[in-house]
Amino acid sequence: MTTIYLKPHKEESLKRFHPWVFSGAIARVVLDASHKAAAPEEGELVCVHSASNEVLGVGHWQVGSIAVRILAFGVDTLPADFWNERIRAAYRVRESIGLIQPDNNTFRLIHGEGDFLPGLIIDVYADTAVIQAHSVGMHVCRHEIAKAVLAEVPQVNNVYYKSDDTLPFKAPIEGEKTGWLITNDQLPMTNEFWSTENGLSFRIDWLRGQKTGFFIDQRENRALVERYAKDKDVLNMFCYTGGFSLYALRGGAKTVDSVDVSQKAIELVNVNVARNFPQATNHTAVAADAFEYLTQQREQKRTFDLIILDPPAFAKHRDAVKNALRGYQRINAKAIEMIRPGGILFTFSCSQAVDKEAFRLAVFSAAAQVGRKVRILHQLHQPQDHPINIYHPEGEYLKGLVLYVE
Repeated sequence: MTTIYLKPHKEESLKRFHPWVFSGAIARVVLDASHKAAAPEEGELVCVHSASNEVLGVGHWQVGSIAVRILAFGVDTLPADFWNERIRAAYRVRESIGLIQPDNNTFRLIHGEGDFLPGLIIDVYADTAVIQAHSVGMHVCRHEIAKAVLAEVPQVNNVYYKSDDTLPFKAPIEGEKTGWLITNDQLPMTNEFWSTENGLSFRIDWLRGQKTGFFIDQRENRALVERYAKDKDVLNMFCYTGGFSLYALRGGAKTVDSVDVSQKAIELVNVNVARNFPQATNHTAVAADAFEYLTQQREQKRTFDLIILDPPAFAKHRDAVKNALRGYQRINAKAIEMIRPGGILFTFSCSQAVDKEAFRLAVFSAAAQVGRKVRILHQLHQPQDHPINIYHPEGEYLKGLVLYVE
């Protein structure tokens, strides 16, 4: 195995179990004798040593500022049952917190660094697991990972791979980036897949949908919307496939308006509403740009009792944070203007580059701009199946506020 030697005193973060080795910390690379190239292949396993030759761990090599993502600390090779052990441990966590129930077969099984497998996401929908690789190393290991999932997760019979949008753009990728890795039922390539979340049915389109097909990370926050929705006129902006809308309808909302810029998403919203509430006449779905829609509704003097703002990431890297914060301020100001006195705003940011204090300041600025009195009722975050590795605080990405607007 290729050995990576760090510069003096650069091993401290690894000794605190932070799983990243930055390129600037590397002193030299000693290639395995079998190497033909002048550098490690992206995605291969390497062993990391300190400057004093102490073994620090094994991880995947990659090109970029993060040079190695550590899989196991204090060893110079991975055990033969490594993938099975990690997946078994992750599944045991989901069982222990009571997440896997007859009325809920939708959950995140592996959340990257939060489950000590950096670069890997696995979501489970009914009997199908969807794997998403964010590093070449995880792509290389996809077949081993799929077999481990099948062996360790009782409800899974099929494993789908969807990494065409998540792998490094310039990386030399061999093999499929999307498609079935394991299917016992020879399932067709269709989007007719249904999964259950807290008793509600959702069609999951992992073939063409965003992420792995659904935003599992809002499950607990959707349930909170259900508690507040009774007899309210609800507006769900950036609704995607209607998760918040369905919970609001079940909570007894008077009306629910679902808005998303994607016509395909709106079609799925209508399918999901029809499946769960076939007699509903109080739901409207509209394909429209969020900012334009809010401006139009404001001009028509429409108001709502409860508004949900769950936009896509406004900042995917640190250079975009300033513009993102302006975007959050602008969209929240428009929403606060349209809330009736005594109404509630659920507002979120899923931008990892935007910390919770900066997001809160943007929302505060929006409230001050509009001149409304606002109280914070809840401070929200990602759910239990999206755990944060205590040694890797960067894993905290979802933040939200529930506001009471006078």
